[in-house]
Amino acid sequence: MKLVSSAFADGAQIPRRFTCDGEDLSPPLQWSDAPAGTKSFALLCDDPDAPGGTWHHWAAYDLPTVLTELAEGATRNKSVKQAVNDFRKPGYGGPCPPHGHGPHHYHFRLLALSTSHLHAKANASCRDIEREARKSLVAEATLVGWYER
Repeated sequence: MKLVSSAFADGAQIPRRFTCDGEDLSPPLQWSDAPAGTKSFALLCDDPDAPGGTWHHWAAYDLPTVLTELAEGATRNKSVKQAVNDFRKPGYGGPCPPHGHGPHHYHFRLLALSTSHLHAKANASCRDIEREARKSLVAEATLVGWYER
């Protein structure tokens, strides 16, 4: 399985428009080669370089297998199920590392799942969604971008 973005390459800098310093839009993401048995996807983004431990920026879930991409800013679409991020807001919260802390790496992860719906409570956190998704994980693909302030 492969996860890519038309906005930045794996290992490259994330453009400002997708960060808290820009428009804070979710980046466009495309995926391919989901394995047989995949019934839905979950999409996660986190920052393991955060000073207090991994910071969870986003979790979108129950994405149907007919989808092979999310367009730029797709998280503003209310039909996309999204968890509450570590900014305590539902949806995407873009890269926003502390000033002068050096580059932070943002891991966008696509999880292929063997279930069509996660058992998620209302206002589930990104951590809750990942924990639930891992129970039915079939495959995982990662795209890493970095950002520095």
